[in-house]
Amino acid sequence: MHHRNRYEDSVTIYYRYLDSSRHHKLDSSINDFTLRFPIPATNVYLGNLGTAARSILFTPDLKPGWDAGFHAFDIYKWKPEETRFFNTTRPYSELNYLLGTRTEQIIEVMHTQNVRLNWNAAFQYRFINSPGFFQNQNSNHNNILFSSWYEGKRKRYNNYFFVLANHLQSSENGGIQDTADFLGNTLSFKDRINIPTKLGGQNPSSNFFSTTIYTGNRYREFSVLMRQQYDLGKKDSLVTDSTVIPLFYPRVRFEHTISYHSYKYQYFDFPHSTREGLYIPDSSYYHDKYGLTIHPGDSIQFRDRWKRLTNDFSIYQFPDAKNQQQFIRLGAQVENLKGEFESDSSSFYNLIFHAEYRNKTRNQKWDVELFGNLYWAGFNSGDYNAHISLKRFVGKKRIGYAEIGFENVNRSPSFLFDTRSSFYLDTAVTSGFKKQNTSHIFASVYQPALKLKLSGDYYLISNYTYLTRFFRLGQYEPLFNFLQLSAQKVFKISRRLNWYADAYLQQKTGGVPLNTPLLLTRNRLAFEGNFFKNLNLSTGLEVKYHTAYKADDYSPVLGQFFYQDSITISNRPDISAFVHFRIRSFKAFLRFENLNTMQVKKVGGFGFTNNNLAAPGYPYPGLQIRLGIWWGFVN
Repeated sequence: MHHRNRYEDSVTIYYRYLDSSRHHKLDSSINDFTLRFPIPATNVYLGNLGTAARSILFTPDLKPGWDAGFHAFDIYKWKPEETRFFNTTRPYSELNYLLGTRTEQIIEVMHTQNVRLNWNAAFQYRFINSPGFFQNQNSNHNNILFSSWYEGKRKRYNNYFFVLANHLQSSENGGIQDTADFLGNTLSFKDRINIPTKLGGQNPSSNFFSTTIYTGNRYREFSVLMRQQYDLGKKDSLVTDSTVIPLFYPRVRFEHTISYHSYKYQYFDFPHSTREGLYIPDSSYYHDKYGLTIHPGDSIQFRDRWKRLTNDFSIYQFPDAKNQQQFIRLGAQVENLKGEFESDSSSFYNLIFHAEYRNKTRNQKWDVELFGNLYWAGFNSGDYNAHISLKRFVGKKRIGYAEIGFENVNRSPSFLFDTRSSFYLDTAVTSGFKKQNTSHIFASVYQPALKLKLSGDYYLISNYTYLTRFFRLGQYEPLFNFLQLSAQKVFKISRRLNWYADAYLQQKTGGVPLNTPLLLTRNRLAFEGNFFKNLNLSTGLEVKYHTAYKADDYSPVLGQFFYQDSITISNRPDISAFVHFRIRSFKAFLRFENLNTMQVKKVGGFGFTNNNLAAPGYPYPGLQIRLGIWWGFVN
């Protein structure tokens, strides 16, 4: 009789992150499109996929140490800490493709396979391109990742390695010249590409192979990392009817991590030929907004470059040899930095000590995290973070999961606030900025039986740094507090009809230059179920709404959203219709977005032209149709 090979017609695949020993499985859900789309549901963006974006929820930076300060395009990056290291019994691939209105496209490829039983390699590539609805708003992003996870045959040695590159570029148009252009009855502006903008004279193109940008931001980041671990402990084995599976229980682990990163942040505005003739940068715009004196025909360019090398050595101790999710970790890191600016270059270093204790008990009831970093010497000397959280499982029929935690962060302002940066344009402020201190208290409860999650975040912040008036730098020194409450609940209206409700409440105190909407809510009414054995369907309506508030404006040169208190944004609810389905490993998403822009006018007739605003001068587009295909298969 032939013994069946369990790898012949099935696949077992899981992955883990670099700083976690927990295993995760691939997500096959289809009810939330934003889990597969680069822009999260709680973010606003400048009207085109690939343009600058920010969270509408208050999310202060809680990382100490060096920071270049450019985060407007973070949602389009693949981050080192989010790199997945796979283990799979069969080669596995994913092919993803999304096509939207105005030839908006996302192409994504992922392949992973075990080269040997104890060695996995994975490759991922993502391409985002969108010409946009408005002038000079095209974007072109590329992400490339190669990762490898090798485990020694005796399970004492582990090697994690990855190479990651993010190439992000987006044109900047400075917003439309007059908001009345898209609210009025002008027939010539019914096609939004005809509305005059403040910057750029680039010819609109629907060719997704075109990557030329004359006015905009180009960010490039490259990272390579290798982590090696060697364990001392006890050998064991598991004996079955036909095989002997070797086991190893570590008690002490030695770890070394070396990484190299390079960063290039660039803004430029170059003269170039257009269909209307020669485009030259608008000297009056740069003088009025940034106080810059530009001669007609001159090119404009600002650039910061960074190189960063880190070496980290850590020692782990496992109190319970059979529970690798309980450990004590002590370590030290040396960080070397070199910055190259328009007229200067500088070198820095940091000496960092860190400690960590984690314990997820074997009965899965307690989950404890305690960690901290201290910048002992160097450029960011005095920076630190301390974090403690406690999570408890208290039964499905009671609270379910409950978590409470506290963290305190003392961090240097981003290098954008340093006079050596090429992007430091505020010559009126030459004195240094103090370290920002943030205390964060958080708690949450999750009840699986009720499908309810309640969360609360309370911040106490002093020396809050901010940007205003396109390039003015400021710091609000008094202590202020900020409260954020959220609730997520699934209501089962009928056997097939579900209502997914999310609500966020935010409130600040004091005169801090910070504006957020009081209420943000997202609701999805979906008809869902399994049909014809293999068809998993979710179809319905999605509505998002936030209360009126003075939304942050955007500075193209600095690539930053900044505080303003003169223009109030009051939008209609965003309405979308969707049909999502999955047949085995094939997933498809069809969406009709921005239905709220529909209107009928005496002049201009019917159209989707009642646009909402993301920021002053930056409207969202009208009707958008998106069709996405996500397909995973075993090779």
